[in-house]
Amino acid sequence: MTQSSQNEPTNPDELRHRVERTRHELGATLESLAAKTDVKARAQEKAAELKGHAVELKEQAGARATHLSEQARGKAAEAAHALEEKVPAPVKDKAAAAAGQVRTRAGQAEQLWQDKAPEPVRDHRKAVIGLAAAAAALAFVLLRHGRK
Repeated sequence: MTQSSQNEPTNPDELRHRVERTRHELGATLESLAAKTDVKARAQEKAAELKGHAVELKEQAGARATHLSEQARGKAAEAAHALEEKVPAPVKDKAAAAAGQVRTRAGQAEQLWQDKAPEPVRDHRKAVIGLAAAAAALAFVLLRHGRK
């Protein structure tokens, strides 16, 4: 047997206490090592961290977009107001009258469409309008090209 030193416990209660403390420390060490080797858990923790960061960035981007949108609206309103001040009253009156005529003609065209267009054609209204717009644009381009 070895000779007893001053660091070694002399009574059984102190010995039990040291053994219990050593077991606890060893358990904590093993848990720490197990956590380091648990790749799945570490990946999930990293994913959760990155997700939180992404949510934060999304919120910042949304706030920035809202701010820029409000700025753009304000500048557009300022520009519209400045333009309105510069446009002479007769031009404004003519523009309002033209807009009224366009609304009236659009209503008449809608009614004519409902009365005269066959039902299968009415069901494909967006395609027909798109084709008509494309034809008008093509005619405009051809006319402009012919003038040069």
